[in-house]
Amino acid sequence: TECVSGCVCPEGLFDDGRGGCVEQKDCPCIHNNEWYSSGDKIKVDCNTCTCQKGVWKCTEDVCYGTCMIYGSGHYNTFDGKFYDFDGSCEYVATQDFCGDKNSSGSFSIITENVPCGTTGVTCSKAIKMFLGVSSQVMKTLSNRSASPLPAILEVIPESELLYWNRTVGLYLVIEASNGVMLIWDKKTTVFIKLSPDYKGKVCGLCGNFDDKANNDFTTRSGLQDNNPLNFGNSWKQSPMCPDVTQEIKPCDLKPHRKSWAEKECSIIQSEVFEICHSKVDPLPYYEACVHDACSCDSGGDCECFCSAVAAYAQECIKAEACVFWRTPDIC
Repeated sequence: TECVSGCVCPEGLFDDGRGGCVEQKDCPCIHNNEWYSSGDKIKVDCNTCTCQKGVWKCTEDVCYGTCMIYGSGHYNTFDGKFYDFDGSCEYVATQDFCGDKNSSGSFSIITENVPCGTTGVTCSKAIKMFLGVSSQVMKTLSNRSASPLPAILEVIPESELLYWNRTVGLYLVIEASNGVMLIWDKKTTVFIKLSPDYKGKVCGLCGNFDDKANNDFTTRSGLQDNNPLNFGNSWKQSPMCPDVTQEIKPCDLKPHRKSWAEKECSIIQSEVFEICHSKVDPLPYYEACVHDACSCDSGGDCECFCSAVAAYAQECIKAEACVFWRTPDIC
């Protein structure tokens, strides 16, 4: 046998990946390219994982799903599919009335999208939340001062379904007893949270919440489509609204705004968010930010930029990477 130069651990000990030797019970674990010692805990969504002998052991709680609609037509579905859709109409964001016309359900959330700016992109201006099967009471919470447009939130509950609203920081939170929660920044960002009971039972622009992103583009007629425009058009509430036929690229229409937009939005890819980059891919959020900063050309452009960065920051918080990015100069 010939000798091989190099370092090896004494018998019974293991290389810990950091140049040391440890017993098996002290082997570290790796997550997002970072090493964790034995006994360390991390949170993954709503579960806690503990490092044991080099392997992660996680609790198996079923988590709430979150769908995010923000800025000028950006959607991140319950299953994490990110896409753009600029339709001007009322659309089903999510509901559990899926299947045939007579299928029963307990809620429906409708987003009304209207043009914002002059390039043709659209933002969510009004959110309607129908709770229960028939709607008797109507509650309107409106914020007339928000630019780019007044935003309105209506909750239309049925008597037996209770709901509560409260303000948390910048957000208004509406929680219903059937496991549906709506979180709204009173501007153009809305988060919809659903309890795990709805897995695979919902439909609309937010997808079907079955943990598979590749089948989220299921149209109203139940067919799968790869094109976000066909998928989005199928969920409009009124046949009178025009279909969206092409994707709008506001920076091509407003080239003079492009360099400003890229400069401002570069914060998402900068060292400010460095701890988050390995956990949440910044690219789609950066592109969405540039898109929004180009398109907000009729006032409120800083607000569009801030909402776009806040959307990425929110995803970072979900991935346990807390970033303090707001400063007196930025948002």
